[in-house]
Amino acid sequence: MDSNKAGFTSIDEYIATFPEDVQKLLQQIRETIHAATPEATEKISYQMPTFYLKGNVVHFAAFKNHIGFYPAPHGLEAFKDELSVYNGSKGGVQFPLDKPLPLKLIAKIAKYRADGNLKKAEEKAKKKKNS
Repeated sequence: MDSNKAGFTSIDEYIATFPEDVQKLLQQIRETIHAATPEATEKISYQMPTFYLKGNVVHFAAFKNHIGFYPAPHGLEAFKDELSVYNGSKGGVQFPLDKPLPLKLIAKIAKYRADGNLKKAEEKAKKKKNS
């Protein structure tokens, strides 16, 4: 795994640095997020695959024993009961490589974050228009 390489320019480039089994998991996450948030764009941010829509929606990254999924603290808080079976931190959750990915949950979280970003952008635009 050469994922410590600096300067990824695409999610494809990032995924290609991992063994085939991990690549499949990363691609499943990518496709799941795309399906849940078709209007979001892909980019690399903090050297991680990122989906963006009026702000970061989610980041994800592969590690030795897990895939980290980073939907920001409020993205985790909204789904804390469903995520309670996973290890995590203030801003992320760890999905073990040896367990099935919770793709439906990943989709729900990504959609929640994208909708939140759109709502926030809309409110900001209204405020600006009214000032």
